[in-house]
Amino acid sequence: MLSTTTTTLLLAAASLVAAQTPVNGSDNFSNPAFKAFTGDPFQKHTLTANGINASFIPYGARITNLYVCDQNGTYQDVVVGYDNATQYLIDSETNHTYFGPIVGRYANRIMNGTFEIDGQTSHIPNNEHGGLNPLHGGFVGNDQQNWTIASQTGNSITFVFYDQAQQGFPGDLLNVATYTLTDEPAWISRMVSIPLNEATPVMLANHVYWNLGAFVNKEAITVLNDTLYMPYADRIIEVDSILIPTGQINMTNGTAFDFTHGKQIGSDIFQPLSQGGLNGSSYDNAFILDRPRYAMEDPALEVLRLSSPSTGIQMSLQTNQQGLQIYTCGGQNGTIAVKADQQHMANTTYVERYGCIVIETQDWIDGINQPQWGRDQYQIFTPTTEPALNYAKYTFSTLK
Repeated sequence: MLSTTTTTLLLAAASLVAAQTPVNGSDNFSNPAFKAFTGDPFQKHTLTANGINASFIPYGARITNLYVCDQNGTYQDVVVGYDNATQYLIDSETNHTYFGPIVGRYANRIMNGTFEIDGQTSHIPNNEHGGLNPLHGGFVGNDQQNWTIASQTGNSITFVFYDQAQQGFPGDLLNVATYTLTDEPAWISRMVSIPLNEATPVMLANHVYWNLGAFVNKEAITVLNDTLYMPYADRIIEVDSILIPTGQINMTNGTAFDFTHGKQIGSDIFQPLSQGGLNGSSYDNAFILDRPRYAMEDPALEVLRLSSPSTGIQMSLQTNQQGLQIYTCGGQNGTIAVKADQQHMANTTYVERYGCIVIETQDWIDGINQPQWGRDQYQIFTPTTEPALNYAKYTFSTLK
């Protein structure tokens, strides 16, 4: 039986889709939320609540700034990005860092860029590792789309993107992303994806680069001194030399990947992080959340806590997802300057190696090609199933 919330979403989506039926083959829809994007995709839209404010742009439904108070009561911007929002387009065409957007239709990597559903094989453009695999949905993923603003209030904004079988994915997909700030203070991200005519894999994710130290001093130039706690991350997906799952799942206990009791990110990062062919001194790994059976998809379950000693800012993450991709910015090389409000020292500060951490709430990477894992119900969606829902709540506080 469908939940009341899901039924409401489906009815609302159905009325919107009915209102936007193409005329004479045109892709221009009568409902404003589904018309071709107009306006400035790089205009910042700022939301506020008690103790928090954040800005977003339509290009990628992307977060560009998030300010919360440090232990001294000073507002700090804790996400990495650019002051000039047009720089995100330049970034997509050059470094392609994925600073702050929604990635998808299928986040992370797909083995060989292929998968099969109901006997039909789909081919996604391989945009990583010299054409060996796709990353975050192919050459032009959700991060490079101009999402339409469907609604906005003082503390909430809703973006819509109608994906018409882009990048080789089967079928049309209606995506609705609502970002809300609350007085706790917290940022809530709710992404709903509804297949309209075919079965399709769906795994959207927020791709935010965090630095809770906000680069306030030399120790906060990296996140190595930050404490990361993931109480349910008992297992990790083994990957090969290009970060594609081998099919093997390993325990984290007693390894450099064990954050179940909390430790500094840099505690074990310089050990050889051997994961089935991957050896390096940076994390870029898919952790499995072995959630309690009573809370398998409970969005209120805290699955991660991150804190910085430099600012005292602490972030708690609650989500309905059963996996986390953790990336400690091993690919950053000090060529991108941090934003003006993050420049706290005499010389210009740049985003160095380990200068940030990405936390992607998602299901198990490449689960569509690993049938032995049994992930289809969490990754394959059809017009007759409940929609895909990715819920994440980031609550901020300061260390006592």
